[in-house]
Amino acid sequence: MKSETKELLEAVRDGVVSVDDALLKLKTQPFEDLGFAKIDLHRKIRQGVGEVVYGAGKTVEQIGAIVQKLRGNGDGAILVTRLSADKAAALRDTISQPFTYSETARLAVVGEPPLPNGIGKIAVVTGGTSDLPVAEEAALTAETLGNEVVRIYDVGVAGLHRLLAHSKEIMQASVIIAIAGMEGALASVVGGLADCPVIAVPTSIGYGASFHGLSALLSMLNSCASGVSVVNIDNGFGAGYLASMINHMDAKNEGNPR
Repeated sequence: MKSETKELLEAVRDGVVSVDDALLKLKTQPFEDLGFAKIDLHRKIRQGVGEVVYGAGKTVEQIGAIVQKLRGNGDGAILVTRLSADKAAALRDTISQPFTYSETARLAVVGEPPLPNGIGKIAVVTGGTSDLPVAEEAALTAETLGNEVVRIYDVGVAGLHRLLAHSKEIMQASVIIAIAGMEGALASVVGGLADCPVIAVPTSIGYGASFHGLSALLSMLNSCASGVSVVNIDNGFGAGYLASMINHMDAKNEGNPR
């Protein structure tokens, strides 16, 4: 992903931004202490994506203050994850910018997401309908970070023909997020079909011996399919973020002689 620092330096090179303006941008206070939170104002410069707000455990007032500070810093669309419906309703009344909320994903977006600019498509695949909250968190995260997302839901291994009916979308994806609970076998099956990175997300869906997602986690970690990596249980956000990073990769040696 092209970082904001690189874009700033290219703008100086092209004469679009003056050296003094660029220096001021880089010297701006790297964080701001609000008392209850220290806002990382340089994260977008370092990583290409601004700080994401974890909504659980924060008050509406705290979330609103953080979001307003990030928006004032020019961070673009702000993600607020794990946000309850009642907090979202209250937050909507305090935010003047565009505000969208998904109750399924428990995720809010403040501001307008960018148009898709990744190198390809991200496919989000789930074992069952019960995995939708995690899947939508992953899909909406990826979309907010500028990716085109293809949703392939309820195609678990108990009815493998459902997954195979989507072979074309799987083969064409640049990154796949495979989300499943129970025994978590979906990630291995998808990994055996795809020629791109597969990010496996175990969910806490299942009966007693699934141990709230631990069985799926261990199955995915022990996958025999190459190219499968695993994030934490129910971590749709982490999967969507990582998929976006992969889908925006720039060659590090671009323009440099070997």
